[in-house]
Amino acid sequence: MTHFSIFENFGHSLKAQAHRIEARSVEDVERAFRLARQYGLTVTARGAGRSYNDAAMNGGGMVLDFSAMNRISEWDPKTGLVRCEPGVTIRQLWEHVLPDGWWPPVVSGTMTTTLGGCLAANIHGKNNFHMGTIGEHVVEFTALLPCGNLVTCSPQQNAELFYAMIGGYGLLGVFLTITLQMKRVFSGLLEVHAWPTSTLADHLKSLEDHAPDFDYIVGWLDCITIGHGQIHAARHLHDGEDPAPQQTLSLAYQTLPSRLFGVIPKRPLHVLIRPFMNNLGIWGINTAKYLVSLRRHVFRQSHAAFHFLLDYVPKWELAYGSGGLIQYQSLLPKETALPVWTEMLALAKRHGVPPYLGVTKRHRPDPFLLSHAVDGFSLAMDFKVTEARRRRLWQVLQDFDRIGLEAGGRFYFVKNSETTAETARAFYGKERLLKFKQLKQRCDPDGILQSDLYRRIFGPALASLDGQG
Repeated sequence: MTHFSIFENFGHSLKAQAHRIEARSVEDVERAFRLARQYGLTVTARGAGRSYNDAAMNGGGMVLDFSAMNRISEWDPKTGLVRCEPGVTIRQLWEHVLPDGWWPPVVSGTMTTTLGGCLAANIHGKNNFHMGTIGEHVVEFTALLPCGNLVTCSPQQNAELFYAMIGGYGLLGVFLTITLQMKRVFSGLLEVHAWPTSTLADHLKSLEDHAPDFDYIVGWLDCITIGHGQIHAARHLHDGEDPAPQQTLSLAYQTLPSRLFGVIPKRPLHVLIRPFMNNLGIWGINTAKYLVSLRRHVFRQSHAAFHFLLDYVPKWELAYGSGGLIQYQSLLPKETALPVWTEMLALAKRHGVPPYLGVTKRHRPDPFLLSHAVDGFSLAMDFKVTEARRRRLWQVLQDFDRIGLEAGGRFYFVKNSETTAETARAFYGKERLLKFKQLKQRCDPDGILQSDLYRRIFGPALASLDGQG
């Protein structure tokens, strides 16, 4: 049964109406493809809907909701191999494996994302420089292609499709089962080192110099007082370093607190924060955060508390108001990141649309066809959207694209909302797009798998290759 629903992106800045169909089995997916052919509709796979842009939206088409296809079918605590359906969330996964001394090798900043969505976006975490993307830890997956083929893919079997579907934004087929290798851990705690940075140059140097010494590293950057920031770097505890591993590996120990400082309930916090979501208010919040962070310190923190900062304040994204937020992420080679981000942040500030949050990471290249990775850094920036600033903000972000491209930059298409097909053509290049087009024609000859993201970026980019496929 289908239902006509209104879908939003995670930041509540984009909306689209589509027919929702729930997937609980392979037969449901096959039925969705048949209905699409019968009625001339397109299909978009959707998990938790945590993309910041239109990757899981399909205006006027069908949205195949995988959130109920969420069973963990196999788990081997001896080898750390787990087999899941695509609707399994990161939270379900870590809660299932942690008591046995394992942790997912790569996680997102929220535990509510689904594995199918994580593979489609080929997510990276705070350990990308060390562990790569989540796709590098997939042993195999099974998928249904719109052409009707049921395939099993791994680095050894159907490898071309393996490296294209992971990070392929759900445009070639849909995942049915995913087999992942977990990471062995000996404690539910991480040793975290935190220190301040006073300039953007100091910030990037800290990321590069200290990444080899830790398992994870991430930075917070004040994008209004450009350069003030803080680095958090963490390492796993070795066997024997935790005096009470059974306690810290328990699920109860990992539960995020429901109150701030043990006093203030978190549930209504987004309402209390909203009056401060303006340029002056964020300047004040960021300045206070920076002053508090001036002391270097080392502490132990649970895995959940370190990794899932986006889950600390329920519905925090609603603090941005009725216009919502968008996130822009660029990835730049380490040689060009400093001058480029200096220029970008100054440009945004000059136009009165500074980002309210900046998060930095250290990255390495990966082998996937539509990779966004570089040997360098990423900067993810959150922008408040209002009708008064929307057009100005879109122009600034397209200027960001131009500046980044000229410096060898790449972009992450489950976050950026304004990127054009021309930008995609420029940074992917003809050879990679042609290979993706050939796979699209083979796996989905009728063009059933589409999304608003596809029609904005990939459709026009692939159409420019007509006669070359």
